[in-house]
Amino acid sequence: MGTLRDGTAVPAPAPIPAPREIAGWIMRPRENLAPSDVDALEQVRLACPDITNACDLARVFADLVRHRRGHLLGEWIRQAERCDLRAIRSFAGFLRQDIDAVTACLTPSCRSMYGRASFALLRARILTSP
Repeated sequence: MGTLRDGTAVPAPAPIPAPREIAGWIMRPRENLAPSDVDALEQVRLACPDITNACDLARVFADLVRHRRGHLLGEWIRQAERCDLRAIRSFAGFLRQDIDAVTACLTPSCRSMYGRASFALLRARILTSP
């Protein structure tokens, strides 16, 4: 074991980022990350291969939501169902249970309440919209 005095001390390992911090790096568009955050996320991805797949799926899903690309949801669910992480597979299964409503929410159209409300609520919403 080295010492500081003779210059052979082993450097302390970098602190492990909190899961919430890692999730924030994953969910933000890459262009909105600081260069140090991009590097830190890359280190996490290298250290934990399971995170790489989850990160890729999460980024694609965030893009689907952000840009309302409902037509790509079915393919995303199929990929997520093949993921090694149980939480991702479970989330994909949850989306599949109500895929029509989720797809409608992610599709830019007037169908934002697809299958979710009574006719009276829909009527009130239409009459009060600008």
